[in-house]
Amino acid sequence: MTNVKFPEVWDLESVFAGGSNSEELRIQLDRIQVELEELKNAVSSIVAEDSKSILNVLELMKEVYINMGQTGSFVSCLQAQDMTDKKASLLRSEISSLAANFAPIKLQFQQVLSGIEEEKWAELLATEELSQFNFTLNEWRDETKLKLSEQEENIISALKVDGYSAWGEMYDLLISDIKIPFTIDGEEKELSVGQANNLSSHPDATVRQAAYEALEKTWTEKEEFFAKTLNHIAGFRLATYKKRGWDSVLQEPLQTNRMQPETIDAMWGAIIDHKAPFAEYLKRKAELLNTSTMDWFNLDAPITASTETISYQEGAAFVIENFGRFGKKLEAFATNAIENGWVEAENRPNKRPGGFCTGLPLTKESRIFMTYSGTMSNVATLAHELGHAFHSYALRPIHTLNTGYAMGVAETASTFAEMIVADAAVQEAKSEDEKIALLEDKIQRSVAFFMNIHARFLFETRFYEERESGIVPAHRLNEIMEEAQREAYAGALNVAHPHFWASKLHFYMTSVPFYNFPYTFGYLFSLSIYAKAKEEGSSFEDKYIALLQDTAVMSVEDLAMKHLGEDITEKAFWEKGIRICEQDVEQFLELTTQKG
Repeated sequence: MTNVKFPEVWDLESVFAGGSNSEELRIQLDRIQVELEELKNAVSSIVAEDSKSILNVLELMKEVYINMGQTGSFVSCLQAQDMTDKKASLLRSEISSLAANFAPIKLQFQQVLSGIEEEKWAELLATEELSQFNFTLNEWRDETKLKLSEQEENIISALKVDGYSAWGEMYDLLISDIKIPFTIDGEEKELSVGQANNLSSHPDATVRQAAYEALEKTWTEKEEFFAKTLNHIAGFRLATYKKRGWDSVLQEPLQTNRMQPETIDAMWGAIIDHKAPFAEYLKRKAELLNTSTMDWFNLDAPITASTETISYQEGAAFVIENFGRFGKKLEAFATNAIENGWVEAENRPNKRPGGFCTGLPLTKESRIFMTYSGTMSNVATLAHELGHAFHSYALRPIHTLNTGYAMGVAETASTFAEMIVADAAVQEAKSEDEKIALLEDKIQRSVAFFMNIHARFLFETRFYEERESGIVPAHRLNEIMEEAQREAYAGALNVAHPHFWASKLHFYMTSVPFYNFPYTFGYLFSLSIYAKAKEEGSSFEDKYIALLQDTAVMSVEDLAMKHLGEDITEKAFWEKGIRICEQDVEQFLELTTQKG
C-alpha cells in the first residue's frame, strides 16, 4: 500500500460524465419524470387489498428513490466542489421540483394504505410479497395519521419549491458569494469560508484571532441576509406544524429519528450533570495557551509545539491500517473507497465549507467531501465520513425501501469509525507531547458533542419559541446564540461566536430539522458499541454489520435493546459513555500538570 498514490480529488466522471453539463445526467433527470408518471398511474389504479398491486407500487417507488438519490447526490457534489458552478444550482432547483412532484404521489399511496382496515392490513403484511416491508409500511401509515388531508399536503409540497426549499438554497448562494481578504505569511489572499474556518487550528494565535475577527466581520456585514433566510425557513416550518396541529417543534425531528422524547431528555440530562470535567479541561487548555480565559478562536488551537502536519497520503494510510485492526471488511471497504476516488480532499478555493458523505444508490457507491489541511482532526474527519459510507455498504443487500436510516444512527457508524482512529493515534504516540496533542483531539470531540452541539440545540429550540411570535432580528439571533454558548460551555467560554447561527449550514437545511442532537446521540451510542467491539475483538465485525442493517427498520430504543441490551430512556445508559470521555480528560489533566 505504501507505493499507492491515493487520489485527492474525487471521481465524479464515472457517475455522470461532463459535470453540470452532463448529457447522461440530463437523460437520467428526464427518465425520472417518466418514472414519476408511471408511479402516479400505478398509485391511482392500485387495488388496495391486493398485495401484488401494492408490491408493484413499491418496486416503482424503489426505482424513483434510486434515481433521485443518484442525481441528487451528484449535484450536491458539484455544488460542494465549486460554489461558483451556477449550472449546478439550477440543477439543484430542478431536483427539488422533482422531489416536490414525488411527495404528493407518495402521500396518496400512504393514504391508500392508511384506509385499509386493521384486520385486512395484518393479512397483507403477512403475505410473502409484503412481509419484508412490515416496519416501513406501518411507519408510513402512522405518518399519514399525523398529517393533513391529501389536498392540503399537496399544496404544502407545491409551495415548498419556491418557498421552503428555495430559502434553503439561498444559503448556498450567500456562502458561495463570500470571499474573505486575509494576509497570511506575508501573502494577501482571498479565502473561502471553508479555508478561513480551517485557520481555527493554526499554530499562530494571532492568525487564529485574525481569522475569527475577519469571519465575524463578514457575518456582521451579511447578517441581515442570513437572518431573513433563517426566519423564512423557520416560518414555513412553523406554519406547517400549526396547520397539522403539532404542538412541539421537536415532533418532526424526533419522529424522523425514530426516537422517544424520554430518550433525548435522558441524554441531555446526563450531559448537563457531567459538564464540570470538560469545563475544567477548557480552563486548563487556556492556561497552556498562556491566556486567562478560553475564547472561541482558541478552542481548536494546538497546545503542543510537536503538532505536525500529516499529509493526506499518510492520513489515509493510517485510517486504512487501523480500520484493519477492527475488521477486515471495514479495511477492504476503506481501501477501495480511497484508492478509487470516492474522496474529495484537496485544499483549494471555491469549495464549500464542512464535510459530508453522500450515497449513490444506483452504483452502490458513496462520495466523501472534505478539505484536508494536514491536521489529525482532518484524519478523524476522513474516518468519520468513511464510517457513513460503510453504513451504506452494509445495507447493500437490504431492499432500498428498508434502508432509510435516521440521522442519529447514521452518526453512530461515522463516530464509531472515528473512535477507532482516534484511539489508535493516542496509543501510537511517539512522545508525550504528541500523546497530549492526540488525547486533546479526542477530548475536543467530546466538547463538540457535549457543548457545541448542545449550544446549537439550545439556540434552535429558543429561536423557534421566539419565531412563533414573529420575525427574530439579527441582533436577537446573536444574543440567543451567545446565551446558548455560555450555558452549553458551562461558563468556561469568554469570547463567544455570536454569529455561529449564520455560519452553520445545518440551521438552513430544509431536509433535516434540528440537525444537531443526533450527532451527540450517535457519539454516545457508538461508545457502547465501541466498548463491545474492544471486548469481543475481530469477531464483533459481523455483529456490528447486523446492527447497521437493522438501523432503518426499528426505533432507536428497540435497536439498543436488541443489540446492546440497554434501556436508552434512562440516564444511566448515557452516563456510561460520558464516563469514558471523562477518563480522557483525567488523563489529559494529569499529563499536562506533570508537564507544567
